Amino acid sequence: MFLKFFYLLRERGLKVSLNEWMMLIEALDKGLCGASLIEFYHLCRSIIVKSEVDFDKFDLAFAEFFKDIKGVEDIPEDLWKWLNEDVHVRDMDDKNLEDYKLYELEELQKMLKERIEEQKEKHDGGSYWVGTGGTSTMGHSGYHERGIRVGGESRHNTAVQVAMERKFRDFREDNVLDTRQFQLAFRKLRQFSTKTDEQKTELDIYGTIDETCENAGNLKLVWDRPRKNTVKLLILFDSDGSMTLYSKLCSQLFQAVNSANHFKDLKVYYFHNCVYEHLYTNPYCRRGEWIDTEWVLNNLGNDYKLIIVGDGTMAPSELLAKGGNSYIGLYNEIPGIDWLKRFKKRYEKSAWLNPILEEDWKVVYGSQSIEIVQGVFPMYELTLGGLEKAIKDLMVAR
Repeated sequence: MFLKFFYLLRERGLKVSLNEWMMLIEALDKGLCGASLIEFYHLCRSIIVKSEVDFDKFDLAFAEFFKDIKGVEDIPEDLWKWLNEDVHVRDMDDKNLEDYKLYELEELQKMLKERIEEQKEKHDGGSYWVGTGGTSTMGHSGYHERGIRVGGESRHNTAVQVAMERKFRDFREDNVLDTRQFQLAFRKLRQFSTKTDEQKTELDIYGTIDETCENAGNLKLVWDRPRKNTVKLLILFDSDGSMTLYSKLCSQLFQAVNSANHFKDLKVYYFHNCVYEHLYTNPYCRRGEWIDTEWVLNNLGNDYKLIIVGDGTMAPSELLAKGGNSYIGLYNEIPGIDWLKRFKKRYEKSAWLNPILEEDWKVVYGSQSIEIVQGVFPMYELTLGGLEKAIKDLMVAR
């Protein structure tokens, strides 16, 4: 059952194991979702999906597979009103349940259409009309094990519609970030901060939880010394050219970092395509509005964490050879790759964030230069998952 659905989930990136799939089949055999597609949607998601970051992938796959299944929509207003007010459910004994027939879905749909045309009043109990209780195959709150649910829930809230709303797209690990998410991710760098010798005036949340649990649930506050910001961050942005497509995203990153208050020092500079003799002080990369790259390397100590933001796409000559840069009209005495290697040697804790999705790194124009840059810096997508991995890499003690 639904074997094609299983393979579609796997194709769409959901790691569904056979044990989980057999658990779902067992749940279906036990009738845990009845004949309702919306209930199947929730049952399936609760068993299959392991993390909220995969909810959106599941919704897309579910909507794709079940898109041709239509909900019960052509219900007259009077009938819909009867089904959703003053529900009367009676206890049923074995005699009432022993002789009812099981129908296939096509038969049920045909029967439902006929009943809707015939029915003129509210009905509770029984085995024929669309109503509540009883053993009818149509309605809700009844006792038939295979039927079409009508009423008892939102009229047009079908499973496919719920999936298509994509309420969980912001939870995806491959989702493009907004300013708030940037701020939350960078906050993790605070773990580099050291504690001061001041009095214990800062509430230790986790310590308080542990001590309260040990104290039989009676609140016991734990205090700790405040942390002192010791994180130094150097960020280099690729600007203009092919990066114009990602200017809004880079602007959000800049705003998030610039408004953060958990860095001891923050330096931000710009370059075009690759780092050369000069780093620019603004994203316009105007001639003369720069600082010598040599000065940066000599004056910013190796205790800085380095993040480079750029797509890494350029002509191989711009990266590997010295010569003219037509964009800024300068002659580069030292090839860009050599400058990148010097930065890597100077700042051991470094990461490159690429706004191009990783799946495209090998196929986009400039894929050769991306591969070369990857040989110097660990490269990550400029997405939620990518930034999380980059931050973890910056926090690793070497």
